[in-house]
Amino acid sequence: METFYEVNAKTFKALSDSNRLKIIDLLSCGEKCACEILNYFNFTQPTLSHHMKVLIECGLVNARKDGTWNYYRLNSKNTNKIVISLMNIVLETDQCVCNKSKED
Repeated sequence: METFYEVNAKTFKALSDSNRLKIIDLLSCGEKCACEILNYFNFTQPTLSHHMKVLIECGLVNARKDGTWNYYRLNSKNTNKIVISLMNIVLETDQCVCNKSKED
C-alpha cells in the first residue's frame, strides 16, 4: 500500500508541468470538451491526450465520452484532498511526521 507521501508525490509530479496546471485552471471553470481546452494551447491533440491521461491517473480529472467528443472535469473530491494534504505537509499539525515516533 502506498504511503501518504508516495500518493501525494505522484499528484504533485503531475502538477509540476505548467501545461497541466493551466488545464486544471481551465477546468476549475467547469467541464470542457477537449477541443475547447486545445484552444488555449499550441500543441496537438495527442499531446493533450497525454496530459489528460496523467491528470486522470492521479485522480484529479474525470473524463466522459459523448459521441466522438471527450469531456473533462475536475474531480472535486480529490482536488480538495490534495489542497488539504499540502496544507498538512507545510503547516505544523498533529499529523506532522515530526510529531510521530519512528515506529509509526
